[in-house]
Amino acid sequence: MTSPEVEAHLAKVRSATRRRDADTMIELMRRVTGEEPRMWATVVGFGEYHYKYASGREGGAPAAGFAPRGAATTVYLSDGVGAHAELLEKLGPHTTGVGCLYLKKLDDIDLEVLETVVRRSYQSLTTGNYPHRARESGN
Repeated sequence: MTSPEVEAHLAKVRSATRRRDADTMIELMRRVTGEEPRMWATVVGFGEYHYKYASGREGGAPAAGFAPRGAATTVYLSDGVGAHAELLEKLGPHTTGVGCLYLKKLDDIDLEVLETVVRRSYQSLTTGNYPHRARESGN
């Protein structure tokens, strides 16, 4: 059972592919994190991590999360895509940003690889204060 807030957000997704992929991502992230989804603005997030940067800025963010956007499903890797470069080579068609993985269609990628990436990112972020920004992960 997904919360009414998450359901309401996903009900607005127009693309049948993005909606189907959102259901797949919810199940994958539940399995990986053991957490239930909740909304963080427009991100469907699972769990939480605390970050504190050398600048003194600190806060909380979802430890795993995704967003069904118009052009692609965005998977957030707050530890940076560079931390997962070797696995991402095996993923299948995708593009990346500093801390984002963009997937046009989950049917075209290796879901086991994606699950491993999400699991490693989640574990990295939930082991204590996360010390640096995604752009510092070496991508």
